[in-house]
Amino acid sequence: MSAALPEVSGSYGQKPTLAFPADAASGELEVLVLSRGDGELVEAGDNIEVHYLGQSWNGGVFDNSYDRGESISFPIGVGAVIAGWDEGLVGQQVGSRVLLSIPSHLGYGDRGVPQAGIKGGDVLVFVVDVVGTSR
Repeated sequence: MSAALPEVSGSYGQKPTLAFPADAASGELEVLVLSRGDGELVEAGDNIEVHYLGQSWNGGVFDNSYDRGESISFPIGVGAVIAGWDEGLVGQQVGSRVLLSIPSHLGYGDRGVPQAGIKGGDVLVFVVDVVGTSR
């Protein structure tokens, strides 16, 4: 049986909306490619450029780049971001939209990020549009 995951509306490049199932989140990292791009593969150590929306499981949106109108870039696969991003985005193709359901031990753990509205133990859900990669 597959894990319960939110339904995502909106297509690549558009701000997505999430509808959460009644079921609880899986305790594992869940990665679902919603639409596959045909660009380069993202490799560990690359600088990845993304648009994203982050929301707590059954909670509010805590961050998104669509409203700012600017993508972000950062090193991937090398511990610069939460482990769920490192594990879930390495190996994806540029142009893909990916849904990540990240358990707290691969996110912000028991501390959370209170100033961002992330409570300790929160499962984080991200919709990530992979815009580019560079070595």
